[in-house]
Amino acid sequence: MMRIWLLLGLAFILNGCTNSAPVVKNNRSVTYRTITQPRTSPTKSLVYRPLVYSSVFQKSDELEPAVEFWRKTYVVWHRSEVAIHDDRYLDVIYEVIVLPGYVGESLTSEQKEMINQRRNFWKIQLGVLESKLRYNMPLNANDRQIIANLGSSNKHVNSVLYGASERVRAQRGIRERFKHGLEISRRYDRQFRRIFRNAGLPEDLACLPHVESSFQPAARSSAGAVGMWQFTKGAARTFMPAGDRIDQRLDPFASATGAARYLSYAYSKLGDWPTAITSYNHGIGGMKRAQNQVGRDFSRIVKNYDGTAFGFASRNYYAQFLAAREIANNPRQYFPEGVQYEFPLEFGQTLASE
Repeated sequence: MMRIWLLLGLAFILNGCTNSAPVVKNNRSVTYRTITQPRTSPTKSLVYRPLVYSSVFQKSDELEPAVEFWRKTYVVWHRSEVAIHDDRYLDVIYEVIVLPGYVGESLTSEQKEMINQRRNFWKIQLGVLESKLRYNMPLNANDRQIIANLGSSNKHVNSVLYGASERVRAQRGIRERFKHGLEISRRYDRQFRRIFRNAGLPEDLACLPHVESSFQPAARSSAGAVGMWQFTKGAARTFMPAGDRIDQRLDPFASATGAARYLSYAYSKLGDWPTAITSYNHGIGGMKRAQNQVGRDFSRIVKNYDGTAFGFASRNYYAQFLAAREIANNPRQYFPEGVQYEFPLEFGQTLASE
């Protein structure tokens, strides 16, 4: 008799657990979250702890040179320093020059001219070296030094050198600007992450303004994009909360909501985060064409896709995001001198209740 009562009690407990399952499944945030991030219990969700999504934002070995290049741009090279480099093989850096005089956010005509001169110098050097190798001409010490530099990219020298004179590019460091962006971002980090979390998206998408605007709320681009999240008017009408009624692009939180809507839609159309994030720069249609032409391997898209307007900015957008995300999640590692946040650090770290 005792055994029968025990069995009945166990069945009652199991039946109660089974009946509670639909409550969890009907929770909208949990339903979406299973796609992109681990589930968290309701109790743990009350405490705000930024997560690291190692399996969400994939980074192949082929992308690492580009990510490292943007790490250097963000935290190593100051605004007075300019790297002369290959725009395809970002681990090939010919030199880093230091601009003379005071260097502000905008460059003087003399400083711009110095950059042009050094870029042209390397174009000539590489063109001459390519000709020498093609016609088996003698090499001097400078030629051999360039070859050694090209060989450091772990690729065959001839493959890197071919057309290198047409790929010379200059990249100015933005350490000061990125650090200031970190300082500003603390105002918004908690709310931005909550917006993406509530949309069932990875919270680290809140780092995207580091790439778009360095968290400048009034930023404007030459293409007509406005605000911290850099929405054009057309995109704002589609994805911003107010739609056609009011232009809210200068509102960081309304824009973050619009970005969450856009990225959720882009992910549903493209199927992975590297491509969806790149579409923020190149458009969903453009990235869909890239997938149709090259395939779904994002590294192959970066390497081989030759679509119109898929230039340096689009090829590198995802690598920039990865670098910015890594730095923003580990600021003390990259800025050991400290970051003067505009709000106390605890403001963005803990949340008693939601």
